[in-house]
Amino acid sequence: MDQPTVGILHPGSMGAAVAACAGANATAVLWCEAGRSSTSAARAIETGLTPVATLPDLLDRSDIVISLCPPAAAEDLARDVAEHGFTGVYVEANAINPERTKRIGGLLEPAATVVDGGVVGSPPVRGKSPVLYLSGPAAATSRIEALFAGTAVRTTTLGTEIGKASALKLSYASFQKTSRVLVALAVGMAREYGVDQELLEVASRRTDSYLAEPEYVAKTAARAWRWGPELEEAADTLAAAGLPPEMLRAAASTLARWSDAKDDSELTLTDALDRLAQP
Repeated sequence: MDQPTVGILHPGSMGAAVAACAGANATAVLWCEAGRSSTSAARAIETGLTPVATLPDLLDRSDIVISLCPPAAAEDLARDVAEHGFTGVYVEANAINPERTKRIGGLLEPAATVVDGGVVGSPPVRGKSPVLYLSGPAAATSRIEALFAGTAVRTTTLGTEIGKASALKLSYASFQKTSRVLVALAVGMAREYGVDQELLEVASRRTDSYLAEPEYVAKTAARAWRWGPELEEAADTLAAAGLPPEMLRAAASTLARWSDAKDDSELTLTDALDRLAQP
C-alpha cells in the first residue's frame, strides 16, 4: 500500500484537521514552521504533525503537498513551490476560482502533477465529515482518495478537468456564506426597530432557516476574514460565466466590517451586530 509523505500548507483550522486525517494513511505529515503563528504551531502540535524548518525541507521530503491557505496567498504559495522544482502531487484545495486554479496548474506543471480540490463542510473534528471534491489526472486523484480512505474526510472525484472541484466549492459557498450575511443584516435591521424577537418568531415557523439561528451571526463575524476573500473569488467566477457578481461582492464588502474579529470565539451576537453597524 502506498504510504506517502505528505506536506500541508498550512495548518490552519481546516488544514490541520485535514492533515491529521491524511496521517492515517501516510508515513508522515509535515508542516513548515517558518513564518507561522504560535496558534498555527499549537494546532500542528495538537494534531501530531511533524515540523520542518523551511519550505524546501518540506518539499524535498513530500510526495504529496496539500495547499489550504487564505485565497489571496494561493498563487504566491504555488509559485514558491514551483520555484523549488517540486515533482510530486500538488493538491490545490483553496477556495479560489477555476481560472486561478488553472493558472496554478500552469505554474507547477509539468514538473508536478496538479489536482484541483475543494473542501465542502466543516473541519473534520468532533464527528464532522467534510467532502474533499477532486478533479484532475486519474492516477493522481486515486492517490488522494487512497490517502483519505477510512477517515473523516470523504472524497469524491468529479473527473479529469482542472477547475471542476473549485467551481463546485464556490457554487456552494456562494449560497452558504451569503445567506449567513443576509441573516446578519435582517437581524440587525429588526434589532434597530425593536422587533428582533418577533423576527425570530416568524423565522422559527419555517424549517431549515438560518434566520431562526441568529447566534450563528457571531460565528460568521469570526470567519469573515476568510469568507470575504472566498466570496470575491466566487464573484469572479460568476463574472467569468457572464452572470452578475454584484450580490456576492456586496456580501464580501459587508464581511469586511468584521475584519478585526478574526477567529474571536468570545464574540457575541450583540458584539457582532454592533461592529456591523460601524462603517
